Amino acid sequence: MRLILVDDAVLVREGIARLLADAGHEIVAQLPDTTDLLSSVRRLRPNVVILDVRLPPTYTVEGLRSALQLKRDRPGLGVLVLSQHVETRHAVDLLTAGHTGIGYLLKERVTRPAELVEAIDRVAGGGTAVDPEIVRTVLDTKRASDPLANLTNRERDVLALVAEGHSNDTIAARLFLTTRTVETHMANIFHKLGLTVEGGTHRRVLAVLAHLRARATPD
Repeated sequence: MRLILVDDAVLVREGIARLLADAGHEIVAQLPDTTDLLSSVRRLRPNVVILDVRLPPTYTVEGLRSALQLKRDRPGLGVLVLSQHVETRHAVDLLTAGHTGIGYLLKERVTRPAELVEAIDRVAGGGTAVDPEIVRTVLDTKRASDPLANLTNRERDVLALVAEGHSNDTIAARLFLTTRTVETHMANIFHKLGLTVEGGTHRRVLAVLAHLRARATPD
């Protein structure tokens, strides 16, 4: 798999590059900022771009803005945000724009190299990889009317795991339920939220987050 890394911290960038190279991936470019990112993507045709949120020159949300631009220009490109920071508004924009092949992970919570490799593979395949902390932050965003108000505690537990990208079978194992019970919870969740059930797990994630964003008020 061909990857581009964008991170202004040289040691971090090179460490991630070595880890991914050891896992069999090809690092076709390492960039300190987003200045040449779009041209590099056009020229090198990576499968996935991995980038930090806060990059030069302002160290605010350059990475997330570039991620959104990349997904608009190249919907089939996998984009994984790997950062120390949770930027709620832009995270919501990225995760609810209807895109597939996206991820947002927090660096300090990726405790095993295999977790990062698995997330990259998932994003490259058109799925999602979203840190639970990101999910909680998005779900806790203030809303004019709370679409989760009618959910039971168990349905909220299931919804949080769905939003992280887990399958029904995995959710069942984590919550010590049967898969059929999880399917029933999912049917109830989508009914209560007024959502149409989609076929793929990543589409369910995007549908749920899109619904929440539609009801949200600005931070």
